[in-house]
Amino acid sequence: MTDITDFNASELSARIHQRQVSCVDVMNAYLQRIEKLNPTYNAIVNIAPTEKLLAQSIECDKELAAGKYRGPLHGIPYGIKDLFAVPDTRTTWGATPYKDQVINETATIVTKLEEAGGVLVGKFTLGALAMGDVWYGGVTKNPWNLKQGASGSSAGSASAVSAGLVPFAIGTETLGSIVSPSTRNGVTGLRPTFGRISRHGAMALSWSMDKVGPISRSALDNAIVLAVLNGSDTKDPATIPAAFNYSVKKDVKKLKVGYFSSFFEGNRAGIENDRAVLELLKNQGITLHPVELKTSINAAPLVSMLLVEGAAAFDELTRFDLDDQMVAQHKSAWPNVFRAARFIPAVEYIQMSRQRSVLIEEMHALMKEYDVIITPSFAGQQLQITNLTGHPALCLPNGFGANGSPTSITLLANLFEEEKLIMVGRLIQENSDWQAKRPPLFAK
Repeated sequence: MTDITDFNASELSARIHQRQVSCVDVMNAYLQRIEKLNPTYNAIVNIAPTEKLLAQSIECDKELAAGKYRGPLHGIPYGIKDLFAVPDTRTTWGATPYKDQVINETATIVTKLEEAGGVLVGKFTLGALAMGDVWYGGVTKNPWNLKQGASGSSAGSASAVSAGLVPFAIGTETLGSIVSPSTRNGVTGLRPTFGRISRHGAMALSWSMDKVGPISRSALDNAIVLAVLNGSDTKDPATIPAAFNYSVKKDVKKLKVGYFSSFFEGNRAGIENDRAVLELLKNQGITLHPVELKTSINAAPLVSMLLVEGAAAFDELTRFDLDDQMVAQHKSAWPNVFRAARFIPAVEYIQMSRQRSVLIEEMHALMKEYDVIITPSFAGQQLQITNLTGHPALCLPNGFGANGSPTSITLLANLFEEEKLIMVGRLIQENSDWQAKRPPLFAK
């Protein structure tokens, strides 16, 4: 039988449900793998006690035996980015000033995943205060290339999924923190619509841009997790009660699919991998419509809104000189960014907010013309724009670069239309093997 840790979450779920493998066997397989490989990848901040995890797995098996099945995540181990609070557990935010911090509340996502049968293995690394892959414990590594960091800031979540330490993990994105590590580590990341998933119990970096999403090995796995996490939460006023209407019965070939044509032109690195996705979809009977990403607003200056909100969120860190404890102190590191952001005038912040509203309207007008738009993950300003406007994105592997590290493609959809991303993502993944490949140390 294929090693337990080689299965996607959905594949593992089916075997648990059919009693082909026990929840205890699953947990033991992942714990052994974590013990063996995590020292190499440096992806985990802390792990729950083994006896607790095994006791939870035993309980999951007992429930199954009694006919109680909680759903597709029943008995599935998972991890969370270490900016989500769990009682009696350190929530370090990856930064030295907070490395002993304990927040005695439970993040809403943890409550929902527990109710769905998921078993929380532990907290995974993030770049300090959600930037990069450097935290107070060192650098989280890319399993495909140990000379590289895992990228950030959901570094540990993506690295751990890539290395087979868990079937899925939870990350967050404000300006690329799911897309970037998903690309670097060759996994599938879903950045949902702003407001779809509660952020209660999570570190705030930007109240108007922070988003929570799953990282796994497949679009289907992400859909399963999103179905659990989706929904409004009175503890997060930004959440919106929107339905997630994914169904395998829907015909993907009825979707209108566009692509940002100019981003697929030229000879930049990785462009052949991007073009290969377009060819795959054409071969599967999808008609592709060329479209251009044109807006009247330059998104780059609007990113300063994130910096101002971050400076406000970490006001005391700056005022009490706690930022001196941060590992990174270079010009573009948080300590200096937060200090500089204090000099951005309130008038300019309001003007940026007004421009952002126009950008949201223009992006909505563009996206409503198409069900899905395909784009290279880092081409043009699309990553900045869609994070500012709150549009959902699915980032999935599409090959490898010259240095041996994975590359990715990104699918975009209109607000609260993630089911269309899953439909196209599944079509791509069921007709390719990019996401099925494993890092060099995977079998060891």
